[in-house]
Amino acid sequence: MSRIRDRLRPRSEHGHNGPYLTKEFAMAKYLLLKHYRGAPAAVNDVPMTEWTPEEISAHVQYMQDFATKLEGTGEFVDGQALAPEGTFVRYGGEGRPPVTDGPFAETKDLIAGWMVIDVDTYERALELAGELSAAPGAGGKPIHEWLELRPFLTAPSTTMECHGG
Repeated sequence: MSRIRDRLRPRSEHGHNGPYLTKEFAMAKYLLLKHYRGAPAAVNDVPMTEWTPEEISAHVQYMQDFATKLEGTGEFVDGQALAPEGTFVRYGGEGRPPVTDGPFAETKDLIAGWMVIDVDTYERALELAGELSAAPGAGGKPIHEWLELRPFLTAPSTTMECHGG
């Protein structure tokens, strides 16, 4: 369950990439996105297709251990790795949506996986994203990949919360 905080900081205290917080929209859940490509280059920027089976296993184990640790603190919500294949679908009428695969940049080419966390502060979300970014890659060295941190918008559960009651 998301938590509404008594004191929320305005956007300017976090800069343009910080969370947008108001009394009406407090954010405790964050989406951490791992990219195949499209993000700035990682420090250990060897593509996973060039890793050994042992390096892949170590990376997956790190991700599982990280999720287990967050389950223990109550901060883990969900996480999944995504297969590279996928299809864009849009409704075309007449009871059956046509399948299309372009012409726009495709999410399947960009997103490798995601994790949803539920934390008390933006600073904690940053801390966890930084730790996750250090998953091992080629040579067993930390990747230090860029992760995209996206807050969820949540509505207050009662009218009283909205009006300071």
